[in-house]
Amino acid sequence: MATLNFAGSGQFFEFCSHKKIVIFPSRVHYALLNVFNDQKPREIAARVLRGRAAQTEFTEDLLEKALASARLSPADRGLCQELVYGVVRGQSALNWLIARKTPGREQPPDVQILLQLGLYQIFWLDRIPPHAAVNETVEMAKRNGLEPQAGFINAILRGYLREVVETRALLADLQATQPAIGYSHPEWLVAKWRQRWGPERTGKLLEWNNTPPRTYARLNRLKTDAVKLIEQWREEGVAYDFTKAGPWPENQVFELKAHPPLASLPSFQNGWFYLQDPSTLLAVTQLRPQPGDTVLDLCAAPGGKTTYMAQMMNNQGRLVAHDVTEDRLRLIRENCQRLGVTCVQPTMIPPASTGTPVFDRILVDAPCSNTGVMRRRVDLRWRIQPFEITRLRTTQLTLLDRAAALLKPGGFMVYSTCSLEPEENHELVAQFVSGHKNFQCLGEQALVPFQDGVDGAYVARLTRVA
Repeated sequence: MATLNFAGSGQFFEFCSHKKIVIFPSRVHYALLNVFNDQKPREIAARVLRGRAAQTEFTEDLLEKALASARLSPADRGLCQELVYGVVRGQSALNWLIARKTPGREQPPDVQILLQLGLYQIFWLDRIPPHAAVNETVEMAKRNGLEPQAGFINAILRGYLREVVETRALLADLQATQPAIGYSHPEWLVAKWRQRWGPERTGKLLEWNNTPPRTYARLNRLKTDAVKLIEQWREEGVAYDFTKAGPWPENQVFELKAHPPLASLPSFQNGWFYLQDPSTLLAVTQLRPQPGDTVLDLCAAPGGKTTYMAQMMNNQGRLVAHDVTEDRLRLIRENCQRLGVTCVQPTMIPPASTGTPVFDRILVDAPCSNTGVMRRRVDLRWRIQPFEITRLRTTQLTLLDRAAALLKPGGFMVYSTCSLEPEENHELVAQFVSGHKNFQCLGEQALVPFQDGVDGAYVARLTRVA
């Protein structure tokens, strides 16, 4: 069986667009663990996973806080992140392995976490010798008040060491027979996707969600050009590659293969690029803002699409960037300042219809289920619930209705999500158009990870005819 990888990085945001919706799970109670204070990657990973069990903070936030105060080498930081994200993403398969050796016995949360960490290293991390993974896990148990359970943990992990080949075959079989467990996704979501795409393409999507997301940089043409950026990256030790052709200009987006800490790079500090998946450019390229336009970005933070629109407008015109909190507006301002964007007006005050529409173009980057960016949102698969998609449709339609009243006749509006679900995309746009006879849908486009090799995205280009 090919080694699976549940690791990767990502962020999870709050409210107003695909980057910002919070989906709260049902509350789960866990026993408390003793604090893991040792500054080692496995110890920190265990502490973060224990904190995650409380379901009060997102895993990414817990990990960021833990690493901020840790004294780890870059390699150990990477290992810590991979362990945390890998265990969270792969928890169904890991729990299946544990239950297989302990039928009918629910483990205390602290023991469960250590078993998950040990098994993840054995079956998903090729670079860690299996015996070392076992020894480290057992010693960690002893150091942190779990010495009575250390023998049990050792027995489970060493039992699997003797069955590595057979267990890999079982895990591979699970992906075909019980994909929700084998690929570690919610059963309801796997069933929904299989009904839509069939087992083969759904399997490709599940595998995509379990791979680390790539890092992409969008060139900021307000500050530099591709030749100068590449020359600067070579001096800074950045390894890059060109992205394949897509709905974005050539030499606009680069994949970063290896690099020093990005925030330390002069090219980053000077605003020569912005970190952004290519799929997020689709909405802006379909909106096609022009220099001199009056544009509204209805759900703007943190500002990736906003600043790309400003670039396409060559900083000429008026771009109103709306979001719902001062913290989110601060992100927009910071990104605009770094990237040299001067035509953006951040605001928390919702644009109101005065009877005279004022915008030439409007982007509605709506809150959604985020199912197209699941590999970047490590907690998402375990937080999303079926009823959320229905609930979100109300918000999405409200935003479209609000935007429709602000668009000039002959103007253009783009509705976008990072959802893969037709209920939030094509079906919702069809419902909007049926209720607004003065609007036409000029076209729709969707990016699907297993087909397009980027995050999932949906865009509908609309126009007001009267």
